[in-house]
Amino acid sequence: MSVVLITGCSSGFGHHAALTFARQGHEVYATVRTLEKAKTLVDTAADESLDLHVVRLDVRDVESVEAAVAEVHERAGRIDVLVNNAGVELRGPVEECSDDEVLVQFDTNVFGLLRVVRAVMPIMREQRGGVIVNVGSIAGLVSRPFAGLYSASKHAVEAITEAMHFECGLWGIRVAVVEPGQFETELANNALVAARFDDDSPYRAVSDRFDVAVRTLAPDGKPAPPEVVADAIVAVAEDDDAGLRHLVGADAELIWSVRRAGDFEEYEQTMRAALDFWD
Repeated sequence: MSVVLITGCSSGFGHHAALTFARQGHEVYATVRTLEKAKTLVDTAADESLDLHVVRLDVRDVESVEAAVAEVHERAGRIDVLVNNAGVELRGPVEECSDDEVLVQFDTNVFGLLRVVRAVMPIMREQRGGVIVNVGSIAGLVSRPFAGLYSASKHAVEAITEAMHFECGLWGIRVAVVEPGQFETELANNALVAARFDDDSPYRAVSDRFDVAVRTLAPDGKPAPPEVVADAIVAVAEDDDAGLRHLVGADAELIWSVRRAGDFEEYEQTMRAALDFWD
């Protein structure tokens, strides 16, 4: 069985992926920024006698990252699988997002991922093997209005993952990216909303209509549970023949199939018609 390190495990994909890996017999190190938020995870692991350990790791703090990775390596002796899941979403039109808000977005989703990769790669390179799964988004393939900076951060994850595929492959390390659509997670509830994107924003009414419209792409208008993505993460990590990119969710597959079928103008018209959104 593998030693698995996962970031962002207090809820959502990371929480469920940690439990799924552990239930399949892997030795799991689930990291969270705030230990108090891991109580449910800790209690579940104890109830099921899982080999799951919670470690504090803040992807925005290089010292925290290096200390957590060193702790896992010291305790387990190796790191076979890294899942870069920690992330945040900045909501707001591009015009209304401040430099400080954009910095938080990229510092978490992009620089945070890079900090963890830099800490883990020397271990995997010495092992001459390992798997890195980055959690991206369909928003990393097709930009979403009123969350364009979030999309930009996930586009960056796509580019970084593709480069790592070649670079890490030199050492027998496999890299993949999972690209979910809409799922029931705390991402939206924990989103960073641009300060200027309030009720007085000239974009707000259109954004609210778009949020309603885009939910219709999910089956029955209801996002699927996060366990679906957790299962996909585990499956990709365990499958030596898994490819680089993995869409997860009917809406993600639909959006990407339309985007691939023609040029951007055709895609725009098809999606506007599907959403009945003409603003």
